[in-house]
Amino acid sequence: MTKLISKLLMLPMLYMMCSVAFADVLPKQPAVNFALASQTAAEVSLSDFQGQVVMINFWASWCGPCREEMPLLEGLYQRYQDLGFTLLGVNVDEDSSQAVDYLKEVSVSFPILFDTANAVSQAYDVVAMPSTILVGRDGTLRYIHHGYQPGYENDYQNQIRELVRE
Repeated sequence: MTKLISKLLMLPMLYMMCSVAFADVLPKQPAVNFALASQTAAEVSLSDFQGQVVMINFWASWCGPCREEMPLLEGLYQRYQDLGFTLLGVNVDEDSSQAVDYLKEVSVSFPILFDTANAVSQAYDVVAMPSTILVGRDGTLRYIHHGYQPGYENDYQNQIRELVRE
């Protein structure tokens, strides 16, 4: 019962987390390495992409802005993957089957990882859904976007272009 009450009390906070959007330039510090199960069941690690520009997108199937952003992320992935760019979609749903069901509607070709225990999202201090982090080729944190608003994909594109040139 108390678990249900605490989840209900979190609903307004989750709504706020989905509606807030802002971006920051991050001080260069090493990105926290992680390894998570992927949609293909293979474990994927951030270190697998050493030397590439990596976008880590934390998302949830219940998040409207996440759903709006997903096809746009696929477009960025398709456009820049041959230039040493990859995108890791980190789903934070407690039940990964919800994400799998959503991905049947919106197919993406980039790796989808499952953070059902929220360990990685906690390590990255994720405070909004979606949250998107860009990691440079040198493995350092460079940009973070909290939330999503139309037009963010233009910022993503400019930041990806900057980082793949380094």
